[in-house]
Amino acid sequence: INKSMSTYDPQSELSLINANFKPAWQTVSADLYHVLEMAMQIGVESEGAFDVTVGPLVNLWGFGPEYRPETVPDAELLANTKARVGLDKLALENGMLSKSIANLYVDLSTIAKGYGVDLVAEFIQQNAIHNYLVEIGGEMRLKGFKHTGELWHVAIEKPISTERAVQQIIVPKDNAVATSGDYRNYYEVDGQRFSHIIDPDTGKPINHKLVSVTVIHPSSMTADGLSTAMMVMGEEKALAFAKQHQLAAYIIAKTENGFVEQSTEQFMQYLK
Repeated sequence: INKSMSTYDPQSELSLINANFKPAWQTVSADLYHVLEMAMQIGVESEGAFDVTVGPLVNLWGFGPEYRPETVPDAELLANTKARVGLDKLALENGMLSKSIANLYVDLSTIAKGYGVDLVAEFIQQNAIHNYLVEIGGEMRLKGFKHTGELWHVAIEKPISTERAVQQIIVPKDNAVATSGDYRNYYEVDGQRFSHIIDPDTGKPINHKLVSVTVIHPSSMTADGLSTAMMVMGEEKALAFAKQHQLAAYIIAKTENGFVEQSTEQFMQYLK
């Protein structure tokens, strides 16, 4: 999956697609097509909050393979970079991909990791192992029981950067879990905080009170993408989106008096 979808490997399938423009349709691997299809679906459902073409903006703000900028990007550079972004510039059909602009840059880091977890889980199951926890970079998929006979328990982290502490314990049962947050990967310039999560609409790092979103779903890939989409939306839109799509979602927002937790009805069954 890394050789197919990494933006850090210049020879990966995705990096070569990003680097080379072919005006005609080009065939891509089944794995890459599957992940792109789900990315497009979540992009449409979230009304553009989830956008895998946002890579140039991620790089512009210093959270991609390129180095962090010395200064905050100016309005002209931001506008020029935003012009390269948009799911309408990417098309999929019958296992093939087409780019409408030469410098379209697809970044699957918010969904491919979850797909990797799904593949590992499925491989384990095919080998007749039915009690497992697969975790890659924070994305998880679980099934069955621990060696003690207990169900797997997972801790959702308190969304603060100064310590590692537990906010909530959940029992996901036979499901995947993905959490998206802005409290680990960020930097500060002149007292202003810049999150690694970019809002495709503004072209800038998110700037709202929502700090953590956890989604429980049978697919780690889907949970991975949905948690990022909701993180971009902000508190009110994320909760409305989760309720509309009947998602098992748990969100944490910061207030002047600490953190406020909210969860959907579908998530309640997983709370310890």
